[in-house]
Amino acid sequence: MTSTSAVFSALAPYGWDEAWTDAFAPYAADGLLPGRVIRVDRGQCDIVTAGGTVRADTEFVVPRDPMKVVCTGDWVAVDPDGDPRYVRAYLPRRTAFVRSTSSKRSEAQILAANVDHAVVAVSLASELDLGRVERFLALAWESGAQPVVVLTKADLVPDPVTLAHLVQDVETSAPGVPVLTVSALHGDGLDVLLALVGSGTSVLLGQSGAGKSTLANTLVGADVMDVRAARDVDGKGRHTTTTRNLLALPSGGVLIDTPGLRGVGLFDAESGVGQVFSEIEELAERCRFHDCAHRAEPGCAVRSAVDDGELPARRLESYRKLLRENQWIVAKADARLRAEIKKDWKRKGAEGRAALEAKRGRRP
Repeated sequence: MTSTSAVFSALAPYGWDEAWTDAFAPYAADGLLPGRVIRVDRGQCDIVTAGGTVRADTEFVVPRDPMKVVCTGDWVAVDPDGDPRYVRAYLPRRTAFVRSTSSKRSEAQILAANVDHAVVAVSLASELDLGRVERFLALAWESGAQPVVVLTKADLVPDPVTLAHLVQDVETSAPGVPVLTVSALHGDGLDVLLALVGSGTSVLLGQSGAGKSTLANTLVGADVMDVRAARDVDGKGRHTTTTRNLLALPSGGVLIDTPGLRGVGLFDAESGVGQVFSEIEELAERCRFHDCAHRAEPGCAVRSAVDDGELPARRLESYRKLLRENQWIVAKADARLRAEIKKDWKRKGAEGRAALEAKRGRRP
């Protein structure tokens, strides 16, 4: 049996600490071994343990519940020997990055577990999509991790004034979130990023072609991830990473690289949306009506901020869109809630039309 000190020494580079040791105690009493999942592939996973990396089956971990499947970043209890080995349980997750699937049912997909920093990679090789950045950040905040936006391929924007404007645009869309610019080609900005991800676990998120695999290779200091050039016409790339891989960084910290995400659906992320649009939620507290839809209601502080130029209209539209989407995803699993939402939409629509007619001097 591997000693507790040997386990701690071997797994500490992957994030093992005293709290995980305490959580694992019941499984240690049953003779199981702790390990961290570094890759999942079709019902099997690679797990780093004190004795090295092992391959194990996950069939004992409720595979029919998408929220309870083993995922990259999980700490698990695995059989000490046998062929095949089995994952018997995973430890309670501290954080979980969850999105909705593309299916018509309201289902969740866990992308990574036990993450401290969610690094959203955004390529400067193409036009910024601030709405997509806000969507990633909503999921990141909801996960419990600290979001960070990294603008990659900064070498493609040689004009410092233009680069500063791009950073400012992203900062406006990401209140309370660090925004970094890096160039993996020249090494610019990597020291700041390394210091940030040098402790805890970080997950790299973004679209194909955002430069995640190149960034992962640079941070690891070796070509561990396959890299392909993005298309010149639109800056987009093909999926070079097909699985989520956990990598220990030589300077400290752990990095999870993920495949490029074409679809980033929200899944019960209302509080995350609220944090991304914190300035709108603060303004909404000054609205005359507590359930103001921020459309044509009298005394709307949010609309006043838009009219005064204090709040970009694009931000308000993005806020509405993400809230509607999140409400609908939640309502898919609750018929009663779905009916209430439809009723509320009709009521607010009628109130908005009545307020508009009143403003024009007509009787509703």
